[in-house]
Amino acid sequence: MGKNWRTKLIHSDAKIPEGYRSLASPTFRGSTTLFPSASAVKDDWDQKRVGYTYGLYGTPTVVELAARVCELEGGNHTILTPGGQAAISLINLALLQAGDHMLVPASVYYPNRKLTTRLLSRFGVSTDFYDPLIGSGIGALIEENTKLIWCESPGSITMEIQDIPAIAEAAHARNVRVVLDNTWSAGILFDAFAHGVDITMQAITKYIGGHSDLLLGSITVREDAIYQRFGSAQQVLGCADDCSLALRGLQTLGVRLSAIEASALEIAKWLDARPEIERVLHPALRTCPGHEFWERDFLGSSGVFSMVFKPGPTHQQVLAFVDALKLFRVGYSWGGVASLAVAYKMGHTPGRPSYDHRIVRLNIGLEATADLLADLEQALERVRG
Repeated sequence: MGKNWRTKLIHSDAKIPEGYRSLASPTFRGSTTLFPSASAVKDDWDQKRVGYTYGLYGTPTVVELAARVCELEGGNHTILTPGGQAAISLINLALLQAGDHMLVPASVYYPNRKLTTRLLSRFGVSTDFYDPLIGSGIGALIEENTKLIWCESPGSITMEIQDIPAIAEAAHARNVRVVLDNTWSAGILFDAFAHGVDITMQAITKYIGGHSDLLLGSITVREDAIYQRFGSAQQVLGCADDCSLALRGLQTLGVRLSAIEASALEIAKWLDARPEIERVLHPALRTCPGHEFWERDFLGSSGVFSMVFKPGPTHQQVLAFVDALKLFRVGYSWGGVASLAVAYKMGHTPGRPSYDHRIVRLNIGLEATADLLADLEQALERVRG
């Protein structure tokens, strides 16, 4: 007697031909991992070492993406997270405990700042925010209980390039680890480990994903001991998905970054010559704070930079400029193929310049550069008007 049709829905005897090969990496999606026998059942997050045990710790698709990111960044181990902010959180939760202290640049990604001031502070972790251009002077801020120094180069919105080697040297002299948010460089344009960083992370959401349709983050390290701490923490926090889309994005990252770099530089130089603009905060331009460190340490530039209007336009006029843009959309998460513009209103924060309402961050996508320039030119009429 054959199986009931309801059983066949779950336990099928249907066969398909073997030997299929494709340029695309296979996509595995699943939560339950099957074991060959009852005695083989185990619960361990390190699937490269023990084999696959549970979907929460990663499928072959997840492991492949992690390995490829690790290869590009020159690390020994990479862990993937559900987003860039999740990577930031995992780093802090795995390495800090009550009574610890860390140093964070004043120009840091704002959700990272909120994590320290609104969550970690409740658990007894103290934070001081430092001038991102402090360089070796950071040694004077290191306390006996300092465990981490965060860097972000360039900084969010205000785009300061940090002297990472000098910071790392001062940190290591006091046995403090240095962690870098390397998203702007896609983990490629700045070699974090070669410049003294211990832990590097990026939002794969941005340039590796490249199409504004996924959320992923990565943490890459060289030390086995740190990797074990991250893996143990991730085991109770959760893993990532969407890795097949990121694997696809990796294949075109080279040509996208090259095209974006060329277009963004042309637009930045054009804006720098405009009478309405006080300065352009693009790391490849001399007007950007820390430009000399970009010139010394980076392989190139990407597509995110900021423009600062000269004093005069009101907040409403700056907002009208952004709203007048037809090709630039309004949105935070950059790195995709579409150009974006966001206006910020910045009060005075120690360690950061006060541009008030005059700063607008641009993300340059893959539209024709001439069309983007024409769009910016017509929108600038709103500021002059």
